[in-house]
Amino acid sequence: MKKKLMSLVMAAALAVTALAGCGGSGSGASTAAGGDAAASTAGEAAAPAADGKIKIGVSIWSSTDVLGSQCKLILDAAAKALDVDIQYVDQAHVSEQVTASVETLAAAGCKGIIICNSSDTEMASAIKTCNDNGVYLAQFFRIISEQNSPEIYQAAVDSQYYIGAVHENEPENGKKLVQMLIDKGDRNIGLIGWEQGDATWLGRWEGYKAGVEEWNKANPNDLVTLSEPQYAGTSSEGGAKAADALMAADANLDAIIPAGGGGDPLQGAIAAVVKNGKGSDIDIVSTDFLPDLGERLADEADPVAGESGGHYCDPLFAFMMVYNAVKGNYTDFAGKFENVEFPYLYVASAEDYADYEKYFVDQLPYTNDELVAMADQSMEELKATAQKLSIEDAAARAAG
Repeated sequence: MKKKLMSLVMAAALAVTALAGCGGSGSGASTAAGGDAAASTAGEAAAPAADGKIKIGVSIWSSTDVLGSQCKLILDAAAKALDVDIQYVDQAHVSEQVTASVETLAAAGCKGIIICNSSDTEMASAIKTCNDNGVYLAQFFRIISEQNSPEIYQAAVDSQYYIGAVHENEPENGKKLVQMLIDKGDRNIGLIGWEQGDATWLGRWEGYKAGVEEWNKANPNDLVTLSEPQYAGTSSEGGAKAADALMAADANLDAIIPAGGGGDPLQGAIAAVVKNGKGSDIDIVSTDFLPDLGERLADEADPVAGESGGHYCDPLFAFMMVYNAVKGNYTDFAGKFENVEFPYLYVASAEDYADYEKYFVDQLPYTNDELVAMADQSMEELKATAQKLSIEDAAARAAG
C-alpha cells in the first residue's frame, strides 16, 4: 500500500494568524552555540551595528540542518531586501543555551530578536532580558501556553517588548499525519520525539494520540496502536538509535513517525529502517520536508511515505513583526499577545512534491519587492498574508 497517500492539501487551520525558524548570518554575524559558546561570544559581538543599520537577532536550534537552513535562506533574503543586519545564534534547544542566546543577542546590539525556544520556562528569562534591554521579541514555531504556563503567558502579555508568536496548529498536524498512515493500512505505529517537554513536540504528540483514539473509537475491530515515544534529541544518530529501539521492541511495526527536531532525526530513522532491510515494510511520515523528498516518494522501496512541512516562512513573519516594532510601525504591545497561526503543507506523492518544489525550493515564495512591501503592512495585513500562503498562492503571484 506504499505511496497511496492522500493528495497535497493545505492545512488551512488558521485560528487567527501565523508563524516560526533559525540560522547563521545575513549581513550580520553568525554564532553556533555549543556548551558556553553562546555566552562567551557576547563580548566579541557586543557592539551595535557600526553602520547604523537595524540589527535583528535569531535564536535557533540550528541554522544548518534541513529546516534551519531553509529558515536561514528566507531570513537572509528579508534582511537583504530591507538592508538589515542579522545575527544568528545556534542553541541546540539546550535550555541554558537558549536563555544565554537572548542575552548574547541583546548584548550584541540587536534591537529585535526572534526565537525558537524549547520550553515555555525559557521564555520567562527571554522576556525579562528583552524588557531590561529594550529589545523587541517574537517567537517562531512556538507559542507560550496560556493554560500550562499562565504566569509566563501573563508576563508576555504585560511586556512592552514581547510582541507575539508565529506557530502552527500542531495537534491538527499530528492527527493528519496519523491519518496518512492509517489510510495506507498501517496499524502499528512507533513514535520518535526529540526533547521531552518541548512545546511543539507536546502539541504534535497530543495530535498523534487524538488521531489514534478517534480511529479506534470509530473502528473497534480494526485498532491502531501507538508506541510510547523514543527520544532522539536533534541528531541523526539519535534518530537511528530510536528507530532501532522501536523495531526491536515490535516485530509487527509497520510505521514510524519521527516527530521532528529539524530534520536530522528523520534522516537517522530512515537510514536505520533501510539498513535493517525494512524500507518496503515500514512507512515513515514526519514534519520537515527533506531536500530529496520527491525522489523518495517516487521510490517504492523507500520508507518515506509523506510529510508535512513547507513552513519555513514562519520565522519570516516573526522577523517582520520585530522589524516593524523597531521601526515604530507597530506600537502598544503591552496588554496584548499577537497570535499568528501558520499553515502547513502536506505532501503525499512525487507529483505533490513537484508542485511544492517549483515555488518553495527552486525559488523562494516571496520576491524582493514582495518582502519590501510586507514590511509596510499593518499587523492585521501581515497576519492575512501569512494565512494565505500556499502553493496555489505562490503560483498565482509568480504568474502575475
